[in-house]
Amino acid sequence: MGLFSGRTRTSGDASAATPTDGSERPDFAYLGADDIYLDSACQSLRPQRVIDAVTAYYTRYGACGGRGHYAWGRQVDDEVAAARAATLAAFGVSPRSHTCAFTLNTTLGLGLVLQQLPRGRYARIITTHHEHNAVFVGTMTAARRLGVPRLVVERTRAGDVDLSGVDLTDAVVVLSAMDNVTGTLTRGLTQMASVVQRHGGILVLDAAQAAPHALVELRATGADAVCFSAHKLYAPSLGVIVATDDLLRSLELSFVGGGQVDSVTTDGFELASDLHTRLEPGLQAWGEIIGYRAALEWFLARSDSIHAREVALATRLHAGLAAMPHLEPFGDAPSATMSFLPTRVDAHRLAVFLSKAGIMARSGHFCAHHWLSELEGLPPLVRFSLGAHSTEADVDRTIEVMDRLMRGL
Repeated sequence: MGLFSGRTRTSGDASAATPTDGSERPDFAYLGADDIYLDSACQSLRPQRVIDAVTAYYTRYGACGGRGHYAWGRQVDDEVAAARAATLAAFGVSPRSHTCAFTLNTTLGLGLVLQQLPRGRYARIITTHHEHNAVFVGTMTAARRLGVPRLVVERTRAGDVDLSGVDLTDAVVVLSAMDNVTGTLTRGLTQMASVVQRHGGILVLDAAQAAPHALVELRATGADAVCFSAHKLYAPSLGVIVATDDLLRSLELSFVGGGQVDSVTTDGFELASDLHTRLEPGLQAWGEIIGYRAALEWFLARSDSIHAREVALATRLHAGLAAMPHLEPFGDAPSATMSFLPTRVDAHRLAVFLSKAGIMARSGHFCAHHWLSELEGLPPLVRFSLGAHSTEADVDRTIEVMDRLMRGL
């Protein structure tokens, strides 16, 4: 089962949709006709509206937020507060129980949560074999810090995580809502959150891949913390965290500084009352946050049409690539993120050949070294990931070039 199996979508703003005939991409007019970018799983491109929002910040009111009572500072504060509110609304959670915080990226967000969990509160950490290094390695060091065992469980190719028979008492369960190799959505997250919480534990989600492709599913999980990357959601480079207030209050902070305290004495300090400050030490990336708000609004107005376009393009691309010689699909179904094993050429070398033909695709183990290298014993793969800027012409050109390369081996 891949990303597009068994999904329900809500209606969107069709009038705001990017054209789907493959001949135009007006929100990305700065791209050349021959620019074929297929690495959105790492970093999506930014629509012009987002670039304009960031430029406006730097040229019209580029001041600090949270510190100034002058006009520019107040404008930054208003924009950032609106970005937090829009994020909570997008995830369907209440500002009375949840908080939105910003950081550098998903990896740092997960680290700030996991590495500051209170000692003595949790009994074990649980993750799966199919995780990004941010989760897989991060849970190792978090378990060592807490002095608790770490259990690694299986995750099927269909996206099922079997926790039956696992002691969930006071457990910290950390996993991806969607993997970044095949784009497979993890199933049963809502039920998992309920079961884990009923046993006194918490569920922490790496939603870096899921946020731009499965936001509908993320709204219903009830997870204690969801960390994702704005730069995969058509925004500037930024990490975003949506967490429960209870979790944030419980953290034992080891990073404390400017913007996080209300008062300081010789030997102590009082933390600021705003819970987002628990995860925001020092000066924040104000321009990026403002650009993220513009990206989120742009995306939400077009999410259904973007999804439909990705389904069509992924189906077309997967069918074309899967039929080629010397190229094995790694994954069972089309997805916005698809990986393939070239059997007669090194994946990095293949990526260079593609680049020379104007096609930008990723090669490697995609920060899933344990899964792909240790468990599967695979050499580097090549990954094609689609975004809102992708067109039929991009897909057809990729199939044409790949077919020529594969048949020439």
